[in-house]
Amino acid sequence: MAPIRMNVHAITIDQHSNTPILILKEEDGERTLPIWIGLLEATAIATELEKISFARPMTHDLAINLLKAMGITIPKIVVNDLHDNTYYALITLEQGDKTIEVDARPSDAVALALRAGAQIYVEEDVLLKSQPQKGTPATEINSDEEKKWAEILEELDPEAFKYKM
Repeated sequence: MAPIRMNVHAITIDQHSNTPILILKEEDGERTLPIWIGLLEATAIATELEKISFARPMTHDLAINLLKAMGITIPKIVVNDLHDNTYYALITLEQGDKTIEVDARPSDAVALALRAGAQIYVEEDVLLKSQPQKGTPATEINSDEEKKWAEILEELDPEAFKYKM
């Protein structure tokens, strides 16, 4: 199954834990993927969304500058797995005719993708695992966890989204 093209939809704060949440939204659909991320990564994403520049390069800017200096581009990133409530991503790097994939946290991968103008994808299996549907064999989340996720997502106030695309 081909990965699903996503866009950064919003960054908000989980009111229970005060943890930033990155919300990716399907480009040609309605599905979303909330990923709880660190404050530093949320800041890196938000500053790029707002096109805030600093006198000196921040970490993700430095990484992009290093890659550019070596003639390396990032055409895409893929959130490719969800295991034990941890998301995984791959960053695709290209240099000439050479392509490699590098393991990354989704938050770092998205921060780099935004700076590089790269496409953001999520594997269909990750969407299925993260948004369980009753009777779906891919569902690995018990009903208590399912209720917890539903409550958290229902309590998010879209008007409180700090950055919404």
